[in-house]
Amino acid sequence: MNNLKTLILLSALTGVLVIIGGSVAGPQGALFAFGFALITNFFSYWNSASIILRISHAKEISREDNPKLFGMVEEIADKASLPLPRVYIMDSPQANAFATGRNPNNAAIAVTTGIMQVLDDKELRAVIGHEFAHIANRDILISTMVAAIAGAISTIAWMSFWFSGRRNGGANLIVALIAPLAATIIQLAISRSREFQADWDGSIFSESPVDLAAALTKIHNSTYNQRLPVPQATAHLYIANPLKGDMSGLFATHPKLEQRIERLKKMRPEHGN
Repeated sequence: MNNLKTLILLSALTGVLVIIGGSVAGPQGALFAFGFALITNFFSYWNSASIILRISHAKEISREDNPKLFGMVEEIADKASLPLPRVYIMDSPQANAFATGRNPNNAAIAVTTGIMQVLDDKELRAVIGHEFAHIANRDILISTMVAAIAGAISTIAWMSFWFSGRRNGGANLIVALIAPLAATIIQLAISRSREFQADWDGSIFSESPVDLAAALTKIHNSTYNQRLPVPQATAHLYIANPLKGDMSGLFATHPKLEQRIERLKKMRPEHGN
């Protein structure tokens, strides 16, 4: 269901690009803007792992550094039939985690020192399952494509305002403001949809939706009590938004905690404990 929702939202975002591009810059202008945005975002996609790991100050570990954590990653990798990713630890009291990498063969999973202190072993294992789901579903690629389309919409809208604003200033200003806003709303809706899907698939990998629900509650509380200073642009990568004062509703990067737990509870008869 969430994969279908993502497809529908991605189609809607593409539709906005076609409509805005066709009406403002014509088909060639829309194609140019999309190509430009795709090239710039492709660089981020190709180097996604090194960029986010450097920004988060994550340090790679070996099996000898943390046998328990490494063992959990190996176990879930085997269950998910995925290559073993590199494992990183971030020195932060906030309980959080993320996965990155352009494909399963170049993936990395990072957890904070805080999450290893707050969660028990079953809950941490469930979180690792969630991150493996992002890798399996190639969510980094999806987010890159979405960012490219959204970027193209914003580019076309503002080009329209700056280059032809004098002739039709009011209408072009409206387009310049509304089009990027609509693209952002759809982009964030896709982000929330991918989190729901990772919760579901990750719980299948870990065979423990109950433990993931418990982990999400503890992580949610930790994000309000502890600070993890990361750029807003990377907040969607984490299992829970690491920034205090995260917006809700249409402008939220993640679904509401209650919604995530409710969906996980529906898995109990068929999956996990």
